[in-house]
Amino acid sequence: MEYIEASSFVEFELEREGFKIKLVKRAAVTNGPAGPAAPVPAASMVPQTVESPVARPSAVESPDVHLVKSPIVGTFYRASSPASRPFAEVGDRVKKGQVVCIVEAMKLMNEIESDCDGEILEVLVANGQPVEYGEPLFKIRKSPAS
Repeated sequence: MEYIEASSFVEFELEREGFKIKLVKRAAVTNGPAGPAAPVPAASMVPQTVESPVARPSAVESPDVHLVKSPIVGTFYRASSPASRPFAEVGDRVKKGQVVCIVEAMKLMNEIESDCDGEILEVLVANGQPVEYGEPLFKIRKSPAS
Protein backbone atom coordinates (compact mmCIF):
# COMPACT_ATOMS: atom_id res chain seq x y z
CA MET A 1 0.00 0.00 0.00
CA GLU A 2 2.89 2.36 0.78
CA TYR A 3 4.22 1.82 -2.74
CA ILE A 4 0.87 2.78 -4.27
CA GLU A 5 0.64 5.87 -2.04
CA ALA A 6 4.17 6.94 -3.05
CA SER A 7 3.57 6.31 -6.77
CA SER A 8 1.86 8.54 -9.32
CA PHE A 9 -0.90 5.94 -9.82
CA VAL A 10 -4.39 7.18 -9.08
CA GLU A 11 -6.10 3.86 -9.69
CA PHE A 12 -4.95 0.24 -10.15
CA GLU A 13 -7.15 -2.67 -11.23
CA LEU A 14 -6.27 -6.38 -11.58
CA GLU A 15 -8.52 -9.24 -12.70
CA ARG A 16 -7.45 -12.87 -12.28
CA GLU A 17 -9.31 -16.19 -12.16
CA GLY A 18 -12.72 -14.83 -11.24
CA PHE A 19 -11.55 -12.14 -8.82
CA LYS A 20 -11.16 -8.42 -9.31
CA ILE A 21 -9.04 -6.16 -7.13
CA LYS A 22 -9.22 -2.39 -7.45
CA LEU A 23 -7.00 0.06 -5.57
CA VAL A 24 -7.90 3.75 -5.62
CA LYS A 25 -5.59 6.37 -4.15
CA ARG A 26 -7.26 8.93 -1.91
CA ALA A 27 -7.50 12.38 -3.45
CA ALA A 28 -5.20 15.07 -2.11
CA VAL A 29 -6.88 17.46 0.33
CA THR A 30 -7.30 20.98 -1.04
CA ASN A 31 -7.81 24.12 1.02
CA GLY A 32 -11.50 24.75 1.19
CA PRO A 33 -14.49 24.22 3.42
CA ALA A 34 -13.99 21.20 5.58
CA GLY A 35 -16.70 18.60 5.56
CA PRO A 36 -17.08 14.97 6.37
CA ALA A 37 -14.92 12.91 4.05
CA ALA A 38 -16.39 9.82 2.49
CA PRO A 39 -14.16 6.81 3.08
CA VAL A 40 -12.54 5.38 -0.03
CA PRO A 41 -11.94 1.65 0.10
CA ALA A 42 -8.27 0.81 -0.33
CA ALA A 43 -9.02 -2.53 -1.94
CA SER A 44 -12.10 -4.49 -2.76
CA MET A 45 -12.56 -8.00 -4.05
CA VAL A 46 -15.55 -8.48 -6.32
CA PRO A 47 -16.25 -11.91 -7.81
CA GLN A 48 -16.19 -11.72 -11.58
CA THR A 49 -18.68 -13.80 -13.49
CA VAL A 50 -17.16 -15.47 -16.52
CA GLU A 51 -19.30 -17.27 -19.04
CA SER A 52 -17.76 -20.66 -19.54
CA PRO A 53 -19.25 -23.77 -21.10
CA VAL A 54 -17.47 -26.04 -18.61
CA ALA A 55 -15.31 -25.85 -15.51
CA ARG A 56 -11.61 -25.43 -16.09
CA PRO A 57 -9.63 -28.57 -15.34
CA SER A 58 -7.02 -28.64 -12.61
CA ALA A 59 -5.27 -31.68 -14.04
CA VAL A 60 -5.56 -34.16 -16.86
CA GLU A 61 -7.61 -37.18 -15.73
CA SER A 62 -5.62 -39.91 -17.49
CA PRO A 63 -2.54 -40.35 -19.68
CA ASP A 64 -4.66 -40.67 -22.84
CA VAL A 65 -6.23 -37.22 -22.26
CA HIS A 66 -4.31 -34.27 -23.69
CA LEU A 67 -4.81 -30.53 -23.18
CA VAL A 68 -4.40 -28.13 -26.11
CA LYS A 69 -3.07 -24.94 -24.50
CA SER A 70 -2.91 -21.38 -25.72
CA PRO A 71 0.58 -20.47 -26.95
CA ILE A 72 -0.19 -16.74 -26.54
CA VAL A 73 -2.27 -14.23 -24.60
CA GLY A 74 -5.31 -13.09 -26.56
CA THR A 75 -9.00 -13.62 -27.28
CA PHE A 76 -10.32 -17.13 -27.98
CA TYR A 77 -12.56 -17.69 -31.02
CA ARG A 78 -14.05 -21.06 -31.99
CA ALA A 79 -14.68 -20.03 -35.63
CA SER A 80 -13.14 -17.77 -38.28
CA SER A 81 -16.20 -15.46 -38.17
CA PRO A 82 -19.41 -15.17 -36.13
CA ALA A 83 -21.42 -16.74 -38.98
CA SER A 84 -18.98 -19.62 -39.56
CA ARG A 85 -19.16 -23.13 -38.13
CA PRO A 86 -16.70 -23.75 -35.23
CA PHE A 87 -13.38 -25.36 -36.18
CA ALA A 88 -13.94 -28.15 -33.63
CA GLU A 89 -16.93 -29.38 -31.63
CA VAL A 90 -17.17 -31.85 -28.74
CA GLY A 91 -17.09 -35.34 -30.26
CA ASP A 92 -15.18 -34.30 -33.40
CA ARG A 93 -12.14 -36.35 -34.45
CA VAL A 94 -9.11 -34.14 -35.06
CA LYS A 95 -5.70 -34.80 -36.60
CA LYS A 96 -2.36 -33.43 -35.44
CA GLY A 97 -1.91 -30.05 -37.16
CA GLN A 98 -5.65 -29.48 -37.67
CA VAL A 99 -6.85 -25.97 -36.73
CA VAL A 100 -9.14 -26.16 -33.66
CA CYS A 101 -9.58 -22.44 -32.87
CA ILE A 102 -8.17 -18.93 -33.28
CA VAL A 103 -6.54 -16.74 -30.64
CA GLU A 104 -6.57 -13.08 -31.65
CA ALA A 105 -3.69 -10.99 -30.35
CA MET A 106 -3.06 -7.40 -31.38
CA LYS A 107 -5.47 -7.70 -34.34
CA LEU A 108 -3.65 -10.80 -35.65
CA MET A 109 -5.66 -14.01 -35.94
CA ASN A 110 -3.44 -16.91 -34.82
CA GLU A 111 -4.65 -20.37 -35.83
CA ILE A 112 -4.20 -22.87 -32.99
CA GLU A 113 -3.62 -26.44 -34.12
CA SER A 114 -4.16 -29.73 -32.36
CA ASP A 115 -0.83 -31.23 -31.35
CA CYS A 116 -2.17 -34.81 -31.38
CA ASP A 117 -4.71 -37.04 -33.13
CA GLY A 118 -7.83 -37.68 -31.11
CA GLU A 119 -11.40 -36.80 -30.14
CA ILE A 120 -12.48 -33.46 -28.65
CA LEU A 121 -13.81 -34.21 -25.15
CA GLU A 122 -14.37 -30.64 -23.92
CA VAL A 123 -14.08 -27.04 -25.03
CA LEU A 124 -12.69 -25.32 -21.94
CA VAL A 125 -13.14 -21.64 -22.91
CA ALA A 126 -16.23 -19.72 -24.01
CA ASN A 127 -16.13 -18.02 -27.39
CA GLY A 128 -14.83 -14.43 -27.19
CA GLN A 129 -13.20 -14.87 -23.77
CA PRO A 130 -9.64 -13.69 -23.02
CA VAL A 131 -7.04 -16.43 -22.55
CA GLU A 132 -3.60 -16.46 -20.95
CA TYR A 133 -0.39 -18.09 -22.15
CA GLY A 134 -0.52 -21.79 -21.30
CA GLU A 135 -4.24 -21.78 -20.50
CA PRO A 136 -6.00 -25.03 -21.51
CA LEU A 137 -8.39 -24.54 -24.45
CA PHE A 138 -9.47 -28.09 -25.35
CA LYS A 139 -9.39 -31.51 -23.76
CA ILE A 140 -8.64 -34.26 -26.32
CA ARG A 141 -8.68 -38.04 -25.87
CA LYS A 142 -5.60 -39.20 -27.79
CA SER A 143 -6.07 -41.82 -30.50
CA PRO A 144 -4.17 -45.05 -29.83
CA ALA A 145 -0.91 -45.31 -31.79
CA SER A 146 -1.30 -47.37 -34.96
